[in-house]
Amino acid sequence: MNRVKIGNVIIEWLGHSGFLLEGDEKKIYIDPYDLSEEPDFEDKADILLITHEHSDHCSPEDIRKVRRSDSTTLIPESLSLQFKGDARRIAEGDVLADGLEIKGTKIEVVPAYNLNKPYHPRGLGVGYIVELGGIRIYHSGDCDFIPEMKNINADVALLPIGGTYTMDEEEAANAAAAISPKYVIPMHYGKPDITDGDPEKFKALVHSKNPEINVIILNSRF
Repeated sequence: MNRVKIGNVIIEWLGHSGFLLEGDEKKIYIDPYDLSEEPDFEDKADILLITHEHSDHCSPEDIRKVRRSDSTTLIPESLSLQFKGDARRIAEGDVLADGLEIKGTKIEVVPAYNLNKPYHPRGLGVGYIVELGGIRIYHSGDCDFIPEMKNINADVALLPIGGTYTMDEEEAANAAAAISPKYVIPMHYGKPDITDGDPEKFKALVHSKNPEINVIILNSRF
């Protein structure tokens, strides 16, 4: 199973940190990477969200596969890649609501950074909270368990567990407990010797801290 339906929203894991969110008659892609095929035109992005410039999150080849001429792309201010068409620079703290919604979708831009690692200094990237079908979905981007997570209000949290560059299973479980979403889905794992996270270990750790959180382990589509 590589997708799950929560309420009226379908969440599909594309592998690594890539997701497709479907709801409110919209398709929202986040960090598409290493896609083996190009989606059909009707399955391409209404909205595309990029968390930061690293090539496993901002992949020009994969962006071209999912982007249409009328897609709206949100990119961090720090990102050096230039985009044609409807591309908007954003920064942590931006709230796209109250008349600033993107195609009717409310999106909050939140911090994403490492605490004691050099890979993702603050200001490099962001995370997103997308409100779709009445559900708030938090994609953390590449980060550690940062203090700002204690203020995240989300029904679904997409959290990295691979370690080295991001949180490991223990840190991510602590983050999940702090956020206390209804559902949490692990990501950024599965590449041997690079992101070796164990989703079953993560699930057990989450349940040891808060058994009310539903941990959903998806299979990568590609």
